[in-house]
Amino acid sequence: MSIFAGLEHIVREDEPLAPYTYLKLGGRAQYFAEPTNQEELAELARRATPAGLPTRLIGAGTNLLIRSPLVSGLVILMSAPAFTRLTVNGHRLTVGGGVKLPHFVATCAREGFSGPEHLVGIPGTVGGGLHVNSGADGVDLGSWCVEAKALTRNGELVHRQKDALTFSYRSSSLNELAILEATFEFERENPDQITREMQRNWIVRRARQPAIGEPAAFLFKDHLGEPAGELIQRAGAKGMSVGAVSLFDPNPNYLVARSGATVDEILQVIDQVKSQVHERIGIELALALQIW
Repeated sequence: MSIFAGLEHIVREDEPLAPYTYLKLGGRAQYFAEPTNQEELAELARRATPAGLPTRLIGAGTNLLIRSPLVSGLVILMSAPAFTRLTVNGHRLTVGGGVKLPHFVATCAREGFSGPEHLVGIPGTVGGGLHVNSGADGVDLGSWCVEAKALTRNGELVHRQKDALTFSYRSSSLNELAILEATFEFERENPDQITREMQRNWIVRRARQPAIGEPAAFLFKDHLGEPAGELIQRAGAKGMSVGAVSLFDPNPNYLVARSGATVDEILQVIDQVKSQVHERIGIELALALQIW
């Protein structure tokens, strides 16, 4: 591990990745790092990039399937306190990239920040959510972002102001290695009213999602505003299963992996759903699930 000499306290070799994902499946990382601060994270990037080591971030692992037996390169987890701070300043909230989205949503409700109550029940981290512009009910995380601080793959710190940020459906211009922190600006409303709305949204969303802690994944992006789950149902693919893997009946855009499930079974279900939707209604579904 000479490439990471002096960083042995945060870098491990041959680390199993399954425990870091919701699906609890998959291979190992060649190198795995948990930096404790921004300087260590930057140093990891400065060493990995010139050496040609692919570098990936793993957040909450909510929408990730580890297909490869060995994920080559470096996998980084930003779970240290340095990456999980929240600071309120007037109508603004500055959030570390490693903050879990449910914590972000709950903080906004408590502070009376209007809007994020619609994102209740969406898993992941703020950094990952900004990267893919997570959203629900016609609103998305990027709509409130006024500033972001990120780290490039060369270990350089960059600041992006609102006029240099672009957000669209499930994508953003924040494509650097890591989103270190972001600042959001909100309108204020009565916290009790926001909390009640958040609780209503939570009840509705929980009925359409697998149980918390159940190995599951959200599969496809919506197509031109039409929910992927409805397209899957229209194509007659609802109820599809392979081995210990099946589509979630209340919303077939979720996949559930029961005990004994394998990566191959998940990939078979994905391929069969895509093929059936394309053959029967002529739509090519785009994956929301990341596959390494």
